[in-house]
Amino acid sequence: MATVVPTSEEDAALSVVRFASELAWADAGPEVAEPQVSRLCMEAEEFIVMGKWLELASLMITSAELIFSKVSEKDIESIFTIICNLVTKTENPDEVMEIVKVVTAKIIHQPNEKPAVRLKILINLYNLLETPYCQFYVYMKILNLAIDGKVTEHIIPSFKKMDNFLKDWKIGIPEQRELFLTISNILKENKSMAKDAFKFLTSYLATFLGEDAHVLGEAKEEAALAIVEFVRAPDIFQCDLLDFPTVAQLEKDAKHGLLYQLLKIFLTQRLDAYLDYHAANSTLLKSYGLVHEECIVKMRLISLVDLSSDGSGQIPYELIQDTLRINDDEVELWVVRAITAKLIDCKMDQMNQVVVVNHPSDRVFGQHQWQALRTKLVTWRGNIANLISTIQANKITEDGSQAAQGLVVR
Repeated sequence: MATVVPTSEEDAALSVVRFASELAWADAGPEVAEPQVSRLCMEAEEFIVMGKWLELASLMITSAELIFSKVSEKDIESIFTIICNLVTKTENPDEVMEIVKVVTAKIIHQPNEKPAVRLKILINLYNLLETPYCQFYVYMKILNLAIDGKVTEHIIPSFKKMDNFLKDWKIGIPEQRELFLTISNILKENKSMAKDAFKFLTSYLATFLGEDAHVLGEAKEEAALAIVEFVRAPDIFQCDLLDFPTVAQLEKDAKHGLLYQLLKIFLTQRLDAYLDYHAANSTLLKSYGLVHEECIVKMRLISLVDLSSDGSGQIPYELIQDTLRINDDEVELWVVRAITAKLIDCKMDQMNQVVVVNHPSDRVFGQHQWQALRTKLVTWRGNIANLISTIQANKITEDGSQAAQGLVVR
């Protein structure tokens, strides 16, 4: 099969039109095919001469899509590289956007046909763009194609650069919501990335700060999902969901009120409260896919963290045994488990049967904790400034004394 090999930059687009149209009309026979190919090539030449890049893109993409399944992946990439390059031909940002829409619409139309190649084409298009919103538009098409074509593994690494992307794109709140929710749904399918999925879900919920009740209602189901994901996650023990208006609205909600109570238990209470809750709502927990035994494990660790934050600096083994409802020979195992999970900083005094807490941990990190941290930082900054001033004053005094001694010697 022939391969697209443009002889010069000027006729690259024309070569694609000729190659694609010849292949598309090949079965019709030369008598029918030749006039059609000539007509399409003449149209392409006319668009090139007149600088009608949008019309040229439409012509090229239509022909290229017809032969997508007939040529090699290498040829497909070559053809669409030339088509995508049309966005660099015009300086009109509106025309660039229209070309982008034409190209992306065709590429995502059949996501299950060579999805990895289609993804590569969109990524190439993204890299050719300079307009931030156009980049964001293509990126969202990339995400949707990856989902529909089941090739999300190719785009997950890009999520690590999301902070930089957001700085470049400067997108509005509605676009941020769409982005965060889409990414969270992608990551949720991979169990090893539950923590990252939860992070993007909370980023989505955070965009509703300051909104009225009507708008908050749009995120009600996602807020409920965030609670379930937090409770289910075996390695997430701290969050600020209680500070989110999207979550707070669930407290008196007929459908999700009990779920909100569960969140409060996991963030502010101990194992005994959870066990009472489970006794009354076991069916509800099962309906959300929450496993009772896994919840007990998490609540035991959380309860141990709570014991470490009472300010006494010591936790008797007996208190741990009673609070966690375990046997006396299991106390140290659970302490080690909490240390391994980096939930508490402590050491065990086996002689006195107490756990000595070095640094207490906060179960909730919300506005109060941020304010306390800010106060500490301000205090430390003041102490460091005073220390520097003292050192400088002592240095000046020392230098003066040395100068005076030098005068005496001379």
